[in-house]
Amino acid sequence: MKQILNLKINSEKRYKKFIDDVIENKIVWGLKLKNEDGWAVAISNEYEDTEVMTFWSNKIYAKACLKEEWDNYEICSITLDDFLNHWLTGLNEDELLVGVNWDMNLIGLEVEPLDLLDDILKLKISN
Repeated sequence: MKQILNLKINSEKRYKKFIDDVIENKIVWGLKLKNEDGWAVAISNEYEDTEVMTFWSNKIYAKACLKEEWDNYEICSITLDDFLNHWLTGLNEDELLVGVNWDMNLIGLEVEPLDLLDDILKLKISN
């Protein structure tokens, strides 16, 4: 039980770090298939029959996940404006969740795209 609680706390810290970092750096990092269309998607750890598209606030975090089933992907940057104005609304329309700053074991917080959009905009406005 304690381990599950620690994973939740760590995931929430990584979520906050994601928001802080992308506002400061104005860049979001994702994993894109090499020489093809398509982005890294994982099966939800929390919800049945749900997919999660993963993003990171730092290129190094994304690089740590370039292994096993994702070793045929490459790290790709997305401007924060594009992420906010196109990606999150598109993911919402496609009924995908967003995984932010997942660790190398592909564990992290899964959030609704519009909730992430709202959280980023709230902090961006207050800064």
